[in-house]
Amino acid sequence: MAAPTTTSDAPFGRMLTAMVTPFTDDGAVDYAGAQRLATYLVDEQRNDGLVVSGTTGESPTTTDEEKERLLRAVLEAVGDRAVVVAGVGTNDTRHSVGLARAAERAGAHGLLVVTPYYSKPTQEGLYRHFAAVADATGLPVMLYDIPGRSGVPIQIETLVRLAHHERIVAVKDATADLFAGSQVMAFTDLVFYSGDDTLNLPWLSVGAAGCVSVVGHVVGAELAEMIRLHRRGDVAGALEIHRRLLPVVSGIMMQAGGAIMAKAALALVGRPAGPLRLPLVEATEQQVANLRAELVAGGVKLSDTDAA
Repeated sequence: MAAPTTTSDAPFGRMLTAMVTPFTDDGAVDYAGAQRLATYLVDEQRNDGLVVSGTTGESPTTTDEEKERLLRAVLEAVGDRAVVVAGVGTNDTRHSVGLARAAERAGAHGLLVVTPYYSKPTQEGLYRHFAAVADATGLPVMLYDIPGRSGVPIQIETLVRLAHHERIVAVKDATADLFAGSQVMAFTDLVFYSGDDTLNLPWLSVGAAGCVSVVGHVVGAELAEMIRLHRRGDVAGALEIHRRLLPVVSGIMMQAGGAIMAKAALALVGRPAGPLRLPLVEATEQQVANLRAELVAGGVKLSDTDAA
């Protein structure tokens, strides 16, 4: 399936959500639920794209077979009207290459490749890892720089080197270093996406194309509007949305981590989510109560069964 039309300054669209992977009560992947969720995110939450099997999708706990079947299910549901990006990054280059090739065969429109975690490779190791994955397919690649989880940042010099690869076109940045990102955008054609919902608007202000969000599960339409307003020069309008969504960002991102609270938020709005796989565990009653209050404060409409 061909990718929806994109632009060189937004090769994966502008508003993307790193989609959770719904599970059934017995812990199996809920493929039908994933299709319903993807449809909701694209048709109601105005997402241009979805990341499937990112960390928010609990990718460390899903098998390669589950990843491929999940990707095919999401492509079937929304692949004609949204960019579907497959998360294929691991800390094993050969495994990542295999996942990338499987994603291409399944019809993915692009790849998200996170910095190899735990192993703490050198910058040369990072360069060779990312280049090997990019060499493995004909798909465009978004690098994912998140040193708080991976242990190693992608240095400016390494990003400049990687920018010469014809298929490495974008960076999902969760470093909170807007100055370094600004330098890379000035030195290269790499397109930046905010990978930190607390900094979506600041990243737009220094030239990011959009965001790869977690809170987009419940406020994607508002984020899409914020991006639209900022791009047309209505900074005040974008700022108003940014401030209105502060409670939502706080409730989801500041308590127990993206996947845990994103699934709790989806349950509160009546969308498919299900349980988590260990080592992640469900949000506590207090965390859910805090989240419910924050969502209401941010203008999110809860499902009838959870509106109390």
